[in-house]
Amino acid sequence: MAEKIVAVKGMNDILPPESARWEWFEDTVRALMRRYAYLNVRTPIVEHTPLFVRGLGEVTDIVEKEMYSFEDSMNGDQLSLRPEGTAGVVRAIVEHSALYEGGKRLFYIGPMFRHEKPQRGRYRQFHQVGVEALGFGGPDVDAEVILMCRALWKDLGLGEVRLDINSLGQPEERKAHRAALIAHFEQHAELLDEDARRRLHSNPLRILDTKNPNMQAMVEAAPQLIDYLGEASLKHFDALKAILDAAGQPYRVNPRLVRGMDYYNLTVFEWVTDKLGAQGTICGGGRYDGLVELIGGKPAPGIGWGMGIERVLDLVHQLGVAPPAPVPDAYAVVPDAAALPQAVRVVEALRAAGVSVQLHAGGGSMKSQFKKADASQARYALIFGGDELARGEVAVKPLRDAAAAQCTRTIADPASWASELLPA
Repeated sequence: MAEKIVAVKGMNDILPPESARWEWFEDTVRALMRRYAYLNVRTPIVEHTPLFVRGLGEVTDIVEKEMYSFEDSMNGDQLSLRPEGTAGVVRAIVEHSALYEGGKRLFYIGPMFRHEKPQRGRYRQFHQVGVEALGFGGPDVDAEVILMCRALWKDLGLGEVRLDINSLGQPEERKAHRAALIAHFEQHAELLDEDARRRLHSNPLRILDTKNPNMQAMVEAAPQLIDYLGEASLKHFDALKAILDAAGQPYRVNPRLVRGMDYYNLTVFEWVTDKLGAQGTICGGGRYDGLVELIGGKPAPGIGWGMGIERVLDLVHQLGVAPPAPVPDAYAVVPDAAALPQAVRVVEALRAAGVSVQLHAGGGSMKSQFKKADASQARYALIFGGDELARGEVAVKPLRDAAAAQCTRTIADPASWASELLPA
């Protein structure tokens, strides 16, 4: 017997009935995007490694430790499995000059890859839905993408998610703040852990995001970026807050919110829950006005967010939200194999009319077929018995309403009664 081959650690199969929850989530997202007039974009899962090094930053955890990178044996290209969605979308927009005719509102759904220790809510192949609004520089679109998330939580039945916001200002403002941060951390060098010492001169802003309890008091006392913001940055942030206030969206200004990628500026935000332990952020994003130019395009503003699907579905489960289970409208019972040609013709006509029909396969007694019909949760059983077919009919038996009577319908024109099998 051949040795069993299993999935790569941290890369998971999604089988029924679990896959139905994913379809429900994805359908909900697509319906939301239609309401907000965002269009779907699909990019390759493999990109040239320099895209992420340039776009995300050489000293980010993703680039330093987590990317699946390799050399293409055919031509020597340095390639990587995409670790996030924004850089690839911006690359596609720049490559195809898509902003020539105006701004673009886009969304994507797909797998991402990071080589890190698998744990609850964090896998080596994970899935994200994200939005990118390119070519729009105002706080109105910042608010739009944030409020879009609020609408999604409502559509999913999630009421326990809170919003944190911050402003990272512009590069020159961050530069002044960076110098003050380094000076502060150097004064408390004995408290810095190995990760913080490594980042001290390369990316000190990320030290603010530490989870080390021994560093919390020192980090709380660090200079705050908002004190270094200029008039334009403060005006942008105040305008965003005014829109959120008018929309009735509560938020917390979190001065330690910095996000993980180098490309962010001005608005950054996270949606957070207390129901998932330490991995409480289920959506994060912000503005990246310099990324288009960094990737080789003409300067253009942008903002977006990314959301881990596994983490959101975990929250759905923790909060006891029950997505609707997919069940067929009808189950076709075929007691005699000789009736299959007629049964298949009728079933195909019903399916063409929009009815979901599960056709029994594998033979078996009438009793065993009815057990499977009941287990399918279908509302009706279609019985293709010999007597019914001899009269040119099929019996329609309600399975979920004991008071409803069985009836017969003609097999000559199934489309004429198909609507009777659909939910009201």
